[in-house]
Amino acid sequence: MFAANRASFWPRALYRTAFVGVTAVVGSALLVMPAAAHVTVTPSSAEAGSAAVLTFHVPNEEASADTTQIDMKMPTDHPIAQLLVQPLPGWTISVRTITLAKPIVTDDGQFDQAVSEVVWSGGKIAPGQFQNFSVSADPLPEGVSQLPFKAIQTYSNGDVTNWIDVSQPGQPEPDHPAPVLTLTTAAAPPVTAAPAGSDTAARGLAVGGLVCGLAGLALAALGWRRRRAPIPVELGPVASSEPTPAVPAAARDTTKRRTQGSQDTARHGTEGSRDTARRRTQGAQRGTGRR
Repeated sequence: MFAANRASFWPRALYRTAFVGVTAVVGSALLVMPAAAHVTVTPSSAEAGSAAVLTFHVPNEEASADTTQIDMKMPTDHPIAQLLVQPLPGWTISVRTITLAKPIVTDDGQFDQAVSEVVWSGGKIAPGQFQNFSVSADPLPEGVSQLPFKAIQTYSNGDVTNWIDVSQPGQPEPDHPAPVLTLTTAAAPPVTAAPAGSDTAARGLAVGGLVCGLAGLALAALGWRRRRAPIPVELGPVASSEPTPAVPAAARDTTKRRTQGSQDTARHGTEGSRDTARRRTQGAQRGTGRR
């Protein structure tokens, strides 16, 4: 009897285990499905001030109705200067704009209007399928951390799903969250510290350059001083500016007589020497004749 109870126990245990496993898998799938069915935007983040192509992923949550229209609200508190819509076969695109109270100025010029709404209609998203809708945004707004894009999904049976709730920090995710684009700022380039060896070499070069510069300045100053040195000039006797003392008349007469006397003496001496030489010459000539 114990063996029979053992034989009947194991099948029941296996059934219970299988039932619990299937229930857990189904429950997990039910928990995951709503999150996967949300309208989302790709990429989920982009750099503020840059241009980006935004793609909205729209699934069909209805089991027996087609999605026939998507109405995407563009942010108007932080408008996009240039928003272009990618054509989509089978869908009609309607773009609505608003006039801005403050124009947007970009590298491409000034923009007084901005797109406020894009409507895709006339197409069909069947149950269990999805469709991507893309736009080009240039540039993305600056001064804000995120951009919500509120979407309204209309079905063929008249049902409407409003994907317009914005998630709040610290709060559970709403049932119908709006797709949100997170805006980031440009990261500053990393600063690489110079190795210790290169820093020492740089300091050595700087000191060497300073020494060479000072030496050049010293040589330049020496050359300038040499060029500016005065050239020596030989000067003649300098005439005295003091007046010549007056000589008395008597002294001048005495000096004049002495000078004339010296000149007469010299002249007589010269003449006497000439007479003596002439007589000697004549005497010599007479002696020669006698012989």
